[in-house]
Amino acid sequence: MTLHNDTLKDAIGATRDKWGWFVALGVLLLIFGGIAFGNLFIATVASVYLIGWLMLMAGAVEIIHAFGVKTWGRFFYWLLSGLLYAFAGFFAFYNPLLASAVLTFLLAIALIASGLLRVWVAYQHWSEKGSGWIVTAGIVTALAGLVIAMHWPVNSLWVLGLFLAIDLVFQGWSFIAFGLALKR
Repeated sequence: MTLHNDTLKDAIGATRDKWGWFVALGVLLLIFGGIAFGNLFIATVASVYLIGWLMLMAGAVEIIHAFGVKTWGRFFYWLLSGLLYAFAGFFAFYNPLLASAVLTFLLAIALIASGLLRVWVAYQHWSEKGSGWIVTAGIVTALAGLVIAMHWPVNSLWVLGLFLAIDLVFQGWSFIAFGLALKR
């Protein structure tokens, strides 16, 4: 047990010595978030390209994996799945505006569904303490999805960029807070 505690203390000490890097990364993410807020359209296209690259890589991995499976049925399943991923990735680069419209619509559906699911789960556990907060969070999430869906497809030019910008700002503040906490 002491070896584990010593290893943990060493890891915390090494991390504490790097507190400035966390703060610097946080500041950099805040700057990127500000840039994204400054041009939500460019941020949307950048997020579509990032998703496109991820889908292309996932498709390539699944296609390669298809050649490693032993049965023909599984081979065709993985091959088809990889080809669909790769096609979607290419599509994101070929027509990023249409891809952003599709992704924005999927985001709206996901927000509505997860919000309603949260409300339902909270209702099922209504006697539990804090379930009202879960209902509130579910309603806010579902309403956000409805607002996005009601203004679709026009808002697909900026919604994904807005989500990216908000995420970058929150990640930046989180890294700054973590780095300053390590310094103390």
